[in-house]
Amino acid sequence: MRITLIGFMGSGKTTVAKELSHQLNLPQNDLDTLIEQTAGLTIPAYFEQFGEARFRQLEQSVLTEALSLEGILSTGGGTPVQVSNQGLLKNQPGPVIFLDASDQTIASRLLADGVTSRPLFQQLGMDGLLALKQTRQPVYEKIASEIITVDGKQPADIAKEIIHSINVNI
Repeated sequence: MRITLIGFMGSGKTTVAKELSHQLNLPQNDLDTLIEQTAGLTIPAYFEQFGEARFRQLEQSVLTEALSLEGILSTGGGTPVQVSNQGLLKNQPGPVIFLDASDQTIASRLLADGVTSRPLFQQLGMDGLLALKQTRQPVYEKIASEIITVDGKQPADIAKEIIHSINVNI
């Protein structure tokens, strides 16, 4: 079984993927971690050294491989925005779950997580990030087979809601 999680940064993709992995007894993969392992650099360091265009090429290559793996895959917030990745995500055999979070949820989580170290925050600031979220929203919705609102919910409850929405028996 394969389940892919998409959503904006701070929507809880990695955390929910770990919880889903636990509840379904499936392996969990994080695209950002796989990219860093492949590149031998952190994503911010890769961005700084090679730029976004080259990062997106690497991301597509790693995504192609990751979509063949069994289990739960959490993607980067920008992964679905790349046109070349949209077809990969839309046509893979498992469900694509969009974790939808309000601007308030995103802002509070990002500030709590120390978002200031993220390259996009350094470039855009919080207002710019939230504007970016609004431009990405229709893309996430178009690709998703299921949309789960995460505001005010615990990761375990979100995972249960996903399991219920895709009719998996555990």
